[in-house]
Amino acid sequence: MDTIDDFITLLHDELGLPVSVEDAQVPFDRLPSWDSLHMLAVLTVLERRKGIRILLPDAMEAGSLDEIYALSVQSS
Repeated sequence: MDTIDDFITLLHDELGLPVSVEDAQVPFDRLPSWDSLHMLAVLTVLERRKGIRILLPDAMEAGSLDEIYALSVQSS
């Protein structure tokens, strides 16, 4: 997963999340249908498919998918 595009594609393909690269900077509370279960699913997919482990407290401080992507880059 080299780019934000790859990250968004992973979320779309694995979780069926209807998000685009443009949505990555939108705060979670403004993403349609977003809830805390999506966050857990994203973290699970990153660990299972990419071997990237993000600590839950760090993820909970993130305010957008872009920030989760940044954490994934730091953790890889």
